[in-house]
Amino acid sequence: MSKRTLVTSALPYANGPIHLGHLAGAYLPADLYVRYKRLKDEDIIHICGSDEHGVPITIASEKEGISPQDIVDKFHEQNKQIFEEFGIHFDYYGRTSSEVHHQTSQEFFTKLYEDDVFVQKTEEQLYDPKAEMFLPDRYVKGTCPNCGYEEAYGDQCESCGTSLSPTELKNPKSAITGDTPETKETTHWYLPLGDFQERLEKWLDTRENWKPNVMGQVKSWLNDGLADRAVTRDLTWGVPVPLEDADGKVLYVWFDAPIGYISFTAKWCEEQTGDWENYKRWWQDPDAEIVHFIGEDNVVFHTIMWPAMLMAEGNYQLPSEVVANCFLNIQFPGEEEQKISTSRGTAIWIEEYLEKYDPDPLRYYLTMIAPEDQRTAFQFDDLISRNNEELVATFGNLVHRTMSFVHKYF
Repeated sequence: MSKRTLVTSALPYANGPIHLGHLAGAYLPADLYVRYKRLKDEDIIHICGSDEHGVPITIASEKEGISPQDIVDKFHEQNKQIFEEFGIHFDYYGRTSSEVHHQTSQEFFTKLYEDDVFVQKTEEQLYDPKAEMFLPDRYVKGTCPNCGYEEAYGDQCESCGTSLSPTELKNPKSAITGDTPETKETTHWYLPLGDFQERLEKWLDTRENWKPNVMGQVKSWLNDGLADRAVTRDLTWGVPVPLEDADGKVLYVWFDAPIGYISFTAKWCEEQTGDWENYKRWWQDPDAEIVHFIGEDNVVFHTIMWPAMLMAEGNYQLPSEVVANCFLNIQFPGEEEQKISTSRGTAIWIEEYLEKYDPDPLRYYLTMIAPEDQRTAFQFDDLISRNNEELVATFGNLVHRTMSFVHKYF
């Protein structure tokens, strides 16, 4: 008998709508996998939900002049509906702003804190005196020290994918005022990833048939040596740090977001069985497997940081597999292939697509060009060609001939 399987898809930020790149990365592949398993009558559930904390939410709220809660309420419902209309089914689609998630995240943090896992540090971080606030990663833009891209964020360069900290950027500018920030001392708690490197390496050595693009990123980080990673931020929006001396600090979104996989599973169990503790059948029972579907920009978080958190907590299983597709690019007629980008206006929003077309041709096309091991490009002409020649002609002809024979002879 096959094991039970818990499938998760990376939690989409509730700060904007869903586009082609999102679907091709973590959602359509997971949906296909779950459908396949269900056709084999296997016990499987698919968990996802909105990532409603972090700087992208606060930036979006400031742009629209409304509260962060208004932003996440709007896009949570909108994105949930888009997934449903596109034929992607989640057994539970949760919210990280929910009470159960806040409680689960704070209990997780407290367990590590009481076990003396964290390192407390007082360090200098970028501060905008005009805005009178410390600048979290996405509130800072500058030049990537790795590739020279001039629009890199303070947490990651979207051009080369390198993970960064705001102080590593060259020529940093505040996203709020446009001024050059200064440095100022602040205190935070850090997860000492280096303490877990040997355990992580041994665990990763037991992983079989993981995709090369996943293991390549992992080995690169391990070869460079793992450093301490902050788990708290100076922000007002997020899960409050459950300590007396932590006013004005919240859990870093990378720390609380994956805990959503656990809190959402517990909530699903509560709704299905009336007992939320049944989540242990998935998260603590070795007869269950956990498979994470993510995009390539989430590989490090799900293969190093999240497993280190689980190791430190001690009560949960580590993922059986982490499946990551590469980025999907886009190529307009007569133009060079380029990255899908909301800021550059090269994103195709699924909501707008579904206003005119059925989901199945796009589901089929994205499956056929899936960027499984390397980046591929969405092309309008290719979508039309494959729809007409493969779906309508080849598959349609198969169905027509089959049904004609059935009608004629049976």
